[in-house]
Amino acid sequence: MRVLLVEDDLQIGQSLMRALKDADYSVDWVRDGVAGRAAMDAADYTVVLLDIGLPGMSGIDLLRSARAGGNPVPVLILTARDELDTRIEGLDIGADDYLVKPFEVGELLARIRAVLRRKAGYAVSRLGDDMINLNLDQRTLKFGDKVGVLSAREFALMHALLEHPGTIFSRSQIEDRLYGWGKEVESNAVDVLIHSVRRKFGPGVIRNVRGLGWTVILGGARPDDASPAD
Repeated sequence: MRVLLVEDDLQIGQSLMRALKDADYSVDWVRDGVAGRAAMDAADYTVVLLDIGLPGMSGIDLLRSARAGGNPVPVLILTARDELDTRIEGLDIGADDYLVKPFEVGELLARIRAVLRRKAGYAVSRLGDDMINLNLDQRTLKFGDKVGVLSAREFALMHALLEHPGTIFSRSQIEDRLYGWGKEVESNAVDVLIHSVRRKFGPGVIRNVRGLGWTVILGGARPDDASPAD
């Protein structure tokens, strides 16, 4: 999953980059509000981690601008400012959660998971239905009677598809969700990834819509369903 980190402090930013990458997130890091706003406009992020005290444009102004422009990406504010009025303002203008520095990385990761499941409309850390579901905590996929642990890229792929079941994702949309800036993406990377998931769980786990892209269907797909050739 692709995360945007907007944090001007070099030491904090480097520490969070390492922690998020260790947790298998793909991370883009910018250090001022103007660059953060441009990044939010340019890419499809799973979540944004946003400092408030930024040069160029404050985190509050960045968030206000993004929400006014209709950007629905989940935003988790990270800041040393713990005044009640600041917390209320941040939440009222569209933040999904608020974490005061210093904090433990484990809590940050748990709050990211909580924000993502609320966005998807689930009370527990699971996306999908009884036939196919993704466990966000254990990073496992269940399809029919098969349950398996996913690699970081496989997990990011299935999270994107199951977050919006029935939506057809093009190759470029999937690449945008999975890979950060400066990453060399092989032309067949998405095909290889989808083949890997199908090999583990069956051809029906991800459906191809010829000429358009790929989707996951709830309430009907079965592990032995044939999927049209890519």
